[in-house]
Amino acid sequence: MDTHYATILLDSVGSTQDEAAARFTGSPLLIVAAHQAEGRGRLNRAWLEADRSMFSSLVYTPSAENRGLIPLITGLAVRRALAATLDVDAGLRWPNDLVVGSDKVGGILVEANEDRAVVGCGVNLWWSDPIPGAAGVLPTDPGPNAAGILAAAWVSRFFDRMDGEAVAWEPEEYRAASVTLGEHVAYERGSGIAVDIAADGALLIDTGDGLIAVHAGEVRIQDPTTLPGAVESGESA
Repeated sequence: MDTHYATILLDSVGSTQDEAAARFTGSPLLIVAAHQAEGRGRLNRAWLEADRSMFSSLVYTPSAENRGLIPLITGLAVRRALAATLDVDAGLRWPNDLVVGSDKVGGILVEANEDRAVVGCGVNLWWSDPIPGAAGVLPTDPGPNAAGILAAAWVSRFFDRMDGEAVAWEPEEYRAASVTLGEHVAYERGSGIAVDIAADGALLIDTGDGLIAVHAGEVRIQDPTTLPGAVESGESA
């Protein structure tokens, strides 16, 4: 889909999520920043930044039919963009996180109402001294232009998959990139082993008494990466 959108590049913002929402007038808009002072992640975790980061938020009007898939499709778009622009092979921790090996390198935060969706993605590009459980995707500083290049690359791939009410959603691709499948997860009503990604994007969990499906917002992954940081910049923007 050849979706036209405007891009605003900023050196520093409070939050690209807030900036995108405030500037939205009905047409798709991408905000990209090198630094942000008031980023937020899930579960009210503290905020830290890598030495070089990409903070980006896309605001647009989505179809009501495909909103539930936005975080997963964004993950696939960012993963492809990282491979194409930086030669980085990232895994996906359902539903929000980007990982390299066992380290979180970024993530996704979607905030939506009936009028618009703000899709935030942050990536730690380079981090000379990361906190435990986090990392940058590159061993050296890629320079100030890398953020804008990566942001444009993931948004292009995102809109390739979100064509109005039709969605180019590929569960097989997500399963292949998933680091969640096979792991123990906890959710609001219990816990079990993550065994599959459903066609609607739900995580299927084997509780020992059968399969249940949970959706984004209902699950917390039980693994060591529950730490604050610019990893949270990935979830927020």
